[in-house]
Amino acid sequence: MVARAAGGRGAVEPGAVEQAAAVLGARARRDRPIGPLTTYRVGGRAALAVEIASSDDLRVARDAVSASGVPVLVVGKGSNLLVADAGFPGLVVQLGNAFSTIEMDGTRVRAGAGVGLPVLARRSAHAGLTGLEWAVGVPGSVGGAVRMNAGGHGSETSERLERCCLVDLWSGDEEVAGVDRLDYSYRHSSVTSHHVVLWADFTVSTGDADAAEAEIAEIVRWRRQHQPGGQNAGSVFTNPPGDSAGRLIETAGLKGHRIGSACVSTKHANFFQADPGGSADDVRALVGEVRRLVAERVGVTLRTELRLIGFEPST
Repeated sequence: MVARAAGGRGAVEPGAVEQAAAVLGARARRDRPIGPLTTYRVGGRAALAVEIASSDDLRVARDAVSASGVPVLVVGKGSNLLVADAGFPGLVVQLGNAFSTIEMDGTRVRAGAGVGLPVLARRSAHAGLTGLEWAVGVPGSVGGAVRMNAGGHGSETSERLERCCLVDLWSGDEEVAGVDRLDYSYRHSSVTSHHVVLWADFTVSTGDADAAEAEIAEIVRWRRQHQPGGQNAGSVFTNPPGDSAGRLIETAGLKGHRIGSACVSTKHANFFQADPGGSADDVRALVGEVRRLVAERVGVTLRTELRLIGFEPST
């Protein structure tokens, strides 16, 4: 049976969830809320979920996906996800605390995929290792950063990543992939929804801990000054070459634009806010309307950076 990737709702093989649940046994959790796992804090539930706490859990999860063909979604910190109110009709995979370790050896830092990027930035800076300070401003995980080539403040993951360990839940294959294997470009890689990142090695430089921590403090200060808090997922659209998505949205007169329980931030136009207790479908509708209006008013078609999960393709 062929496993399916996450994305639109699409067709799910009859009995796939039940078959996956049977393989997972007591490890599986039914009807798992996904919204609380994302920074939007809105959205529906997953038909099935499993937490990977050990190599044995990972083996069983691979067996479940391979045997059933169930759609699969790997969730880290949820900082780049919007899950439809209707939910996700497949298996959500999360990594447990065993994948949140950091090891430092000279100018190499190995971080588990579950490590938060701000934690990675602060720990390496405190040790006098530089090059990852930018990561303090990205509220995602190491695994998510590897997948989407996350970045900020003029740097991105691909510039410091040396290699990572990937497990393909479809085939069961595990490999240590060098950065050249990942086909990196702006907010893109060859890592897919059916890959689990286990760890990543970053190449850093030796430097002054005080200077690195001062840079981190400045990044945090800048972020608080220029970016909103609350329920959002950071940048919704990627920046067009030589321009800023936020500037284009503001030029189109869309700061503060609202659909239902979702609105364009008045502080940074490329951040869309969800109201507490709001609707993921409202956020999705706002994304579509802003893209349409920017194209009409400014002549640029924006590309979504946000991962949209469980929505019908026509929405």
